[in-house]
Amino acid sequence: MPQQDHLTILFLGPLRDMAGVQEREVAAPLDWAGLLAAVGSDIAAQLTSDRVNVACGGKVLADKQSLHAVAGDEVALLPPVSGG
Repeated sequence: MPQQDHLTILFLGPLRDMAGVQEREVAAPLDWAGLLAAVGSDIAAQLTSDRVNVACGGKVLADKQSLHAVAGDEVALLPPVSGG
């Protein structure tokens, strides 16, 4: 369970492999710049791609750079869907 002043970043699919963890707790609040800093340069480079989406509180953000996550939120990093 997240601490009161923290939120959880969820790494999904190949982003989980890159991060080496499934989730990470970080201090809240969190904006786009804070997210990029929290995930490290390799994942941040992936996040700047139009193919990677960000969800906050269960809703995919139309503009991921408008991220404003607060304590208790889950921020999910959604890699491109592949397969057919």
